[in-house]
Amino acid sequence: MSALEILQFVMAVDCYPNVFVAYRILLTVPATVASAERSFSKLKLLKTYLRSTMLQDRLNGLAMCCIEKDILDNVDLDCALNDFASRNARRNFF
Repeated sequence: MSALEILQFVMAVDCYPNVFVAYRILLTVPATVASAERSFSKLKLLKTYLRSTMLQDRLNGLAMCCIEKDILDNVDLDCALNDFASRNARRNFF
């Protein structure tokens, strides 16, 4: 039986609620650990000797862009650029 089938069986039997909770936690822990390891791996690639003077906010932003690349690929760059330009306009109209 696969892990999903075992979880569905425990859920269907419904006589061991603690087993269901324990098994659900057990199935989510490896994914959480792998995600954290990938994040630290990306952070190590970003934080090189030349970028060691980078502030924490910038490093966090770059790390999120690198880690969540699949979400970043779906962002409309023209819309983001126009939004940024409209917020940071320092024009003097005479």
